[in-house]
Amino acid sequence: MQTMREPTYFTLAALLDGPLHGYAITKRAEAVSDGRVRLTAGTLYSALDRLLGQGLIAVDGEEVVDGRARRYYRLTSSGRRALEAEAARLVDAAAVVVSRMSAPEPAA
Repeated sequence: MQTMREPTYFTLAALLDGPLHGYAITKRAEAVSDGRVRLTAGTLYSALDRLLGQGLIAVDGEEVVDGRARRYYRLTSSGRRALEAEAARLVDAAAVVVSRMSAPEPAA
């Protein structure tokens, strides 16, 4: 899998604690990203369609609330593995920078 964009990463991260419907995913993604990721409805549902197609999430049920269908999504085992791999990649990338920053600066 290729590098994840931040909205995708935090959309998947939002589902770590269990199934959520679309609006709840946007709120959880915003919370877990400390406000850095604010998903619009168009961005979210485009991402959800793509993630469904990739098998990283699955529909976990639907209910009708105030006359509107509310679909719940859950992380699949493939989605969890992809999220874990991306988290490890980010940790490794940060470690490279941190180690270089702590090294003595070359003489000018």
